[in-house]
Amino acid sequence: MPESKGRKRDDYVPPPDKTDRKPVKIGSAPWVAPVMVACFCIGLLWIVVFYIAGADVPIMNSIGGTYNALVNVAIGFAFITAGFVISTKWR
Repeated sequence: MPESKGRKRDDYVPPPDKTDRKPVKIGSAPWVAPVMVACFCIGLLWIVVFYIAGADVPIMNSIGGTYNALVNVAIGFAFITAGFVISTKWR
């Protein structure tokens, strides 16, 4: 009876050293924090300027027609909301 041939094994290759690994970058993109703070400040500034001098600022006075106050406050809160959305990307 013929004898079966043994399986050929590959040569042993040791695992790579732990020093060969590249470090993982922890953090966020450099633009996230400044854009987040800018959105917060623009939104707050928009609302404050509207309530202090809204009738004297031509752009704020003409936005929204009869719903002028509601639209201007919504614009300010939209900037603040955008800041909160961007803050979810910050680490």
